[in-house]
Amino acid sequence: MFVLYLGEEHIRMIGLNWEALVDRMENAVRIIDSGDYKQPIKPYLRYHNPANRIIAMPAYVGGSVQTAGIKWIASFPGNLDAGLPRAHGITLLNDAATGVPRAMLNTPLPSAARTAAVSGLLLRHYLSAQGEDRRIKLGIIGFGPVGRLHYEMCCQIYKERIDQIDLFDIRGCRLDSPDLDRVDAHLLRLTKVAASWQQLYNECDVVITCTVSKERYIDVSPKKGCLLLDVSLRDFHTAALSSVHAIVVDDWDEVCRENTDIELLHLQRGLTKEQTLTLTDVVCRHALKDLRSEEPVLFCPMGMAVFDLATAAYFVECANALGIGIQLQ
Repeated sequence: MFVLYLGEEHIRMIGLNWEALVDRMENAVRIIDSGDYKQPIKPYLRYHNPANRIIAMPAYVGGSVQTAGIKWIASFPGNLDAGLPRAHGITLLNDAATGVPRAMLNTPLPSAARTAAVSGLLLRHYLSAQGEDRRIKLGIIGFGPVGRLHYEMCCQIYKERIDQIDLFDIRGCRLDSPDLDRVDAHLLRLTKVAASWQQLYNECDVVITCTVSKERYIDVSPKKGCLLLDVSLRDFHTAALSSVHAIVVDDWDEVCRENTDIELLHLQRGLTKEQTLTLTDVVCRHALKDLRSEEPVLFCPMGMAVFDLATAAYFVECANALGIGIQLQ
């Protein structure tokens, strides 16, 4: 019995086909909507420093994926000050019918790619609802690994829609990173590093937060018609979101906890599950089409194990087709 082992170098060899990854996330959303999945609430393991966490994310994904498994992901924000990656992750896949282990992905890259692909899926349906003529000024706050993947994803899929790209990171933004080798030269010329998050926030109408900020800092209401992709989940003061009523989550029970912006809106503004939309509403029922064009939209994705397993299964499929990886007995 063999288990396929994939490390980061193998995922890099396969490459990040963002259109295919977003398609896989859309398929996973439709599987969720069908009910052919299981996903218990993920536990957080904390010890010593409460800022650190290791999260267990088990799930079963049915439909065309037919896999079960678990992602075990550590997030230690202080690692950045020590020159270490913030996140370390391992994903294990089991055959859905027999439970036999079939693959191990020993890298956080699929997890980060999943995060960007889910954002890409929401952006796909948002732009579809806005119409073919909608152009965007894209802003990304936080330009670490997740921010760079969002930048690459947007540049690859939505390059025909982008008029301007602003970046901001308190640690600085390197546009000569090897991660950005595949970004179109024209889009690199459209990219500028903002002097502050405020400048970016005031100029851009699609704002993606990818920070590891210890404190909330965004205290300004968004522009009319702005899309806020709140990937890092803990960037907004509640007052800054007082004008936002179109709120999309991936899973209410997951996201309304752990000091997220959604939990604060629930506790301080009385936001309820019934007042939010889900990704299934957006993808399967076109929920964004009824919104007024000037209505700001907030998307808060806690991260679903279903998406992680669907992403891992995609890379395993590609690896098998290309003969990439190591067979462990």
